[in-house]
Amino acid sequence: MTAILYPIVTLGGLGLLFGISLGFASKVFAVETNPLVEAIRNVLPGANCGACGYPGCDGCANAMVEGKAPVSACSVGGQAVAEEVASILGVEVGEISRQVATVLCQGDCNKAKNKYKYAGLRDCRAQNILAGGSKSCSYGCLGCGTCVDVCDYNAIYIVNGVAVVDKEKCVACKACIGVCPKNIIELVPYESEFIVKCKSNDPGKVVRANCNIGCIGCKICVKNCPEEAFSFENFLAKINYDKCTNCGVCAEKCPTKAIFSETEKVNLKAQ
Repeated sequence: MTAILYPIVTLGGLGLLFGISLGFASKVFAVETNPLVEAIRNVLPGANCGACGYPGCDGCANAMVEGKAPVSACSVGGQAVAEEVASILGVEVGEISRQVATVLCQGDCNKAKNKYKYAGLRDCRAQNILAGGSKSCSYGCLGCGTCVDVCDYNAIYIVNGVAVVDKEKCVACKACIGVCPKNIIELVPYESEFIVKCKSNDPGKVVRANCNIGCIGCKICVKNCPEEAFSFENFLAKINYDKCTNCGVCAEKCPTKAIFSETEKVNLKAQ
């Protein structure tokens, strides 16, 4: 009987000793948590996507409290979260311009040519290793859907070989931007109805040979924009969204329809 009791008592005593030691250590080495950080962390959506530029929601909450990040740093949370964070910190928050991702390519299977038929791993990064992908245009969407795979919000889908973003679902987490090997996904203002959906820096002659809906650098949009909202660099037209009033003159004049019209898209759906 004694042979059984001694080990039990010894182990029990050691367990008690270790428990007391750990409890003491937890108090001595405890890191005090700022209640503001905890309050903000509870408000953040918990996506831990890194779109704010900080390591997860904890890092973002700390940065907000320390004044290193604005109350609007969480693009996933949007205006509602920014207002809650501002209320916790006792600061003002203005109207936030919502950003959404867009794929700057319309060269689908009917509009763009291919160099070869790809039958490998369905991953844009893998395809891109093979001579820059199957598209004749070296700036074109490869259509394997890697961006679709990383989107946690089901905001991207493939239509006829090209990725398309549903801006109503997009939260600007930038996951698709980071994974695209062609670097053709960018954030644009949600309100923008007209976008130059091409990122080719090739001369017009080369663009025409590869795709019939790319920007050919004719500068017609630059010359006709009443707000002077266009710039032109490396054979490519770009819109300054701060100046753009969505008048639609650029899309109307563009000979290749490289300027995407959200209005036209809505009208087509209505039909």
